[in-house]
Amino acid sequence: MGSEVVKAVEAAADTELVDAVDDAADRDRVRGADVVVDFTHPDEVLGNLRWLAENGVHAVVGTSGFDDARIAEVRDVLAANPGPNALIAPNFGIAAVLMMNFAAKAAPYFESTEIIELHHPGKADAPSGTAYRTAELVARERERSGAEAMPDATTSEVSGARGADVAGVRVHALRMTGMIAHQEVVFGTHGETLRIRHDSMNRESFMPGVLLGVRRVADLPDRVTLGLEPLLGLA
Repeated sequence: MGSEVVKAVEAAADTELVDAVDDAADRDRVRGADVVVDFTHPDEVLGNLRWLAENGVHAVVGTSGFDDARIAEVRDVLAANPGPNALIAPNFGIAAVLMMNFAAKAAPYFESTEIIELHHPGKADAPSGTAYRTAELVARERERSGAEAMPDATTSEVSGARGADVAGVRVHALRMTGMIAHQEVVFGTHGETLRIRHDSMNRESFMPGVLLGVRRVADLPDRVTLGLEPLLGLA
């Protein structure tokens, strides 16, 4: 992803590449940049964001692993460092953002919803940030509509067979050679089902969303913005 971001920034007429950094020890090379794009690792990203905030640099973050506690930590860091903003997006694919939006809209109309996400075996976290965020959105809309708990009579289970429970929504993560990034949200109710699926065929597909974030992060009204939805008029 880092290599794709470098190519996208260099190709765009309105952006200029300051530097490309692989190691936290080299952070000083991006001091003075307007925006830094972080596609690193869940173990490193919070340290990067703290350094960027302390140095007045806006952040566009595609690294996974952001739960409520981590987002709260980012808010605290930015509150202590007035000026820079952070955009944290579970997915920079425009179609993926629409998939999450459509899933949230469909959620109140079905008794059951489960999520299957498929990624390359080099991915460090499971479930993916996109799947985690989709489950949160589905659960939120079900709660708003007063939907009952999803039916599930399972009483005997090999650990993990029913997937992870994210806000009451089951999420199943596959890590397979040949995959890039894919997700399917499966809905079911009496007599009918609905499947909403998104497939990224290559990492270039995420770059329009990354560049949108780079161009807009400084003007966002909130210090921490989650997802591309506000930038696309979806929230």
